[in-house]
Amino acid sequence: MRTSLAISGIFLALVSAYLLLWPVPVEPVAWQAPVDRGYVDPFAPNTQLKSATGIDLGDFEGPEDATLGRDGRIYVTTDSGSVIRIQNRGVSEFVNAGGRPLGIETDLDGSLVIANAVLGLQRIDRDGSITVLLDEFEQQPLKNANNLGIGPNGVIYFSQSSTKFTADGFGGSYEASLLDILEHGGHGNVYSFDPASGAATRLATGLNYANGVAISKDGSFLLIAETSEYRILKHWLSGELQGTTEVLIDNLPAFPDNIKSGLNGRFWIGFAAPRNQLLDKLSDKPFARKIIQRLPAAVRPKAEPFSHIIAVNGDGDVLMNLHDPDARFPTLTGVLETRDALYLTTLFGNRLPRIKKRDL
Repeated sequence: MRTSLAISGIFLALVSAYLLLWPVPVEPVAWQAPVDRGYVDPFAPNTQLKSATGIDLGDFEGPEDATLGRDGRIYVTTDSGSVIRIQNRGVSEFVNAGGRPLGIETDLDGSLVIANAVLGLQRIDRDGSITVLLDEFEQQPLKNANNLGIGPNGVIYFSQSSTKFTADGFGGSYEASLLDILEHGGHGNVYSFDPASGAATRLATGLNYANGVAISKDGSFLLIAETSEYRILKHWLSGELQGTTEVLIDNLPAFPDNIKSGLNGRFWIGFAAPRNQLLDKLSDKPFARKIIQRLPAAVRPKAEPFSHIIAVNGDGDVLMNLHDPDARFPTLTGVLETRDALYLTTLFGNRLPRIKKRDL
């Protein structure tokens, strides 16, 4: 009996020591999460996305972002590094960009610009040739480039989600994002890059997982998704407020991911997952969050299945709020709007959801 108690005591002591002392990569910072109002108006659940169907991508997985090419085809970034193109549901590889391409936009000349989490900013010409536009800033490698928008003057605006937790250093962009969100250390940035002059400028810093970036049609402002603050920022590029950043929408019910300019002044936002009650509850308890990181990966907070996108205008008004309560296509990262359809990009899986506008 005494032997069993001694063994149990030693075991409990080892477990306690592990949970309290084992080194982990995060150094959580105390903050105060806003009270989660849940899915209430203007974000109330509905069934608007139930008619979406998936385009089978075959062996290509993780369609993170998409753009409409000048040739009328849809170009999509994938987890393998491939940029694929889709026409009439036919799927083929256009080029393998290497690394992990995330954000993608069509430039004024018809080329594609990619925010690559491993390799920086890339340009893909229409013949498939690849050029690195920017792979360092202030003599530091540019890691975790995530999303981008291109202004009417050709300037590229892009996010760097985290300077600490990089996709190639922590097992992938999703795995790195979980660490950055748990730490809440303000490692994110947003930059401008002028391909004509080669000049890069940091526009915003100290962001908690800088994610989606989209620019207004007139080039006067950017919208920025600050994922782990549950909010959308507005950064002014011109006018009396030039250079300032304000909160456009706060206390969102989920983690905002990509932002993409749509038609008629719309900006589309994808939500990767609902907020996590445990993370919110422990926002002001950094030591407890550090213990969480020492738990087995299977029981740590992760993205829960949900399907939710919204469209907003430049004033932050919610114009459209679309859900699928069955979460047939979970972990939505964003939306590409064309004249007749919405293409819903996702972090996982080998299907690209598409919904016809006439079905909304």
